[in-house]
Amino acid sequence: MIYDFENKTLQVKIVYYGPAMSGKTTSIKHLFSYFNKEDMLESIDNSVGRTLFFDFGVLQFKGTEWGLKCLIYSATGQDFYASTRPATLNGVDGIIFVVDSQLEYLEHNLCSWNELKTLFGEEIYNIPIVIALNKCDLDNIKKLKELDFVSHINYDRFKNLSLKKTIAIKGEGIIASFFQLIRFIFPQLNLKISVIN
Repeated sequence: MIYDFENKTLQVKIVYYGPAMSGKTTSIKHLFSYFNKEDMLESIDNSVGRTLFFDFGVLQFKGTEWGLKCLIYSATGQDFYASTRPATLNGVDGIIFVVDSQLEYLEHNLCSWNELKTLFGEEIYNIPIVIALNKCDLDNIKKLKELDFVSHINYDRFKNLSLKKTIAIKGEGIIASFFQLIRFIFPQLNLKISVIN
């Protein structure tokens, strides 16, 4: 977190993390679309629309006294680019971990989660995290129940951890997840804030 006293702005870094194809980029696109800031989002895709390195964008909000500047990234889920993930996480203030709710992808989700734990060690328990159980609307699949994932992650050790159901392709739960993370990072913040044009 960076305090800019001259401009009265708090700057935070938020990273969307999770396995490949879980819905990280779709989640971020909806977030920026919600605030009419699609043009502020940069994505480096390959020829089939998969994120190569990361998505990046900035959302700025004006508070009553101080403003809030959110640097928002997604870490690529593709293993070929795994070496870029630690750099993307450097200096992170909060994480939205996007889970693919299809039961068959439980191992992929846990592999990505365990990588995150390895990168942070014990510090992981101090980082504000929202777990977005994405694709929870899919029919004709065996879906993850919250306990299917939570039972593997030492849930009770976290200071600030929340689970939200999301449907990124429809935008459901995306804004609630984002603002839950902001509340974790700034528990004293009045969330009656407006977007800076």
